[in-house]
Amino acid sequence: MHTWSFAGVGYCEARGAFIRVVVTGALVPKELKSRDEFDKLLESAAEVRVSRQGDSAKVKLRTKVALYTFKTTSEEADAIIKATKATKTPVVEFNQTK
Repeated sequence: MHTWSFAGVGYCEARGAFIRVVVTGALVPKELKSRDEFDKLLESAAEVRVSRQGDSAKVKLRTKVALYTFKTTSEEADAIIKATKATKTPVVEFNQTK
């Protein structure tokens, strides 16, 4: 489900007229609170990204509809990656150092 929002009116030099500017809703990522929610959405995922920082990890799940995030431990992120590779969904890993 995509949301559309009216952003305003802009002048288009090519047309020589004012036009209505419509922007597709760049939605804020939705945070998942449980592993069960994550596992349900994993079937429809286009890509999974894992961002690690110390002992914690943030797993991002991209679907056609939205981006979902799930904050977890690094160990559970490893288990999620293993489950994701079984579904043949691409996994991208990032390691952040601070």
